[in-house]
Amino acid sequence: MKKVALTGNIGCGKSTVAGMFRELGAFTVDADQVIRSFYRKGSPVYQEVLEEFGEEILSENGDIDRRKLADIVFKDREKLEKLEKITHRALYQELERLYSQLKEDTIVVVEASLLIEKGTYKNYDRTVVVYAPYEVCKERALRKGFTEEDFERRWRNQMDIEEKVKYADYVIDNSNGLEKTLRQVKELFERIKEDP
Repeated sequence: MKKVALTGNIGCGKSTVAGMFRELGAFTVDADQVIRSFYRKGSPVYQEVLEEFGEEILSENGDIDRRKLADIVFKDREKLEKLEKITHRALYQELERLYSQLKEDTIVVVEASLLIEKGTYKNYDRTVVVYAPYEVCKERALRKGFTEEDFERRWRNQMDIEEKVKYADYVIDNSNGLEKTLRQVKELFERIKEDP
């Protein structure tokens, strides 16, 4: 099994690139989606987060409201670290469970924002950084519905993209249209398959 870390900053197009890898035959995991599933009522993580942050983070249906939670943690680094400690521990357990169900020759691509910041990229065979410059990322995030303030807060919480690419085994430049991006992803997927 080959484990590939796929990362980049908000708005750079990680999910788009992950989708391309999936189309080519990789097994992909969106770490954010896995973490989102923890915020539903009944999850063990749900209870832990609720005890830590209180009932004001709940939505009307009783699930954890991610926007309310983000408003709290992105203003307070200590609270953000507490939340990450809870969710990341559960995420790694879930990843191990998924790996145990896959065939030995599977190429697994795990998409996550903070792999380099947290040092967990070291747990993977290859690290791929999706690159796009700040202005492009910002424009995409605003189109997706992020407010400017929300984008800036998240951007500041991530390592500078120019710094992040220094940790990459491979860089996918996603700033010049999907056709060029797909070409890079196809070439990279073939290379990863052939890598020892």
